[in-house]
Amino acid sequence: MKPMHFLRLAATAFVFLFAAALAAPSAHAQDLGAIKSKMAARLPQIDKLKEQGALGENNRGLLEVRENKNNAAAIASEENADRQTVYAAIAKQQKTTAEEVGKARARQIAQSSKPGVWIQDEKGNWRKK
Repeated sequence: MKPMHFLRLAATAFVFLFAAALAAPSAHAQDLGAIKSKMAARLPQIDKLKEQGALGENNRGLLEVRENKNNAAAIASEENADRQTVYAAIAKQQKTTAEEVGKARARQIAQSSKPGVWIQDEKGNWRKK
């Protein structure tokens, strides 16, 4: 399978699972809808901080502060809390763990990240893509 095809397939699967988690009939689904909106609104800030080298993507599907500037720590904390909630919802639906969902998401993020973004590999080593 070609790398770009796999990337597209993996991204589509994550979006599908995220949408399925949102469709779950519960008050929690409403919370997930709000989280999705917050994450979308926060994305331009995150992308800018990644470009500046202030944030990186770790191997657990979470942001990690590389240099605390321009409110990077606060933004990473908010984003990571929301990602963990989403990962837990997907894990519950897929009968797996949030940790496994996070690791799978980390692989997707690593493949789709722009050049120059800090990425942590599965062994814990950091490199710029």
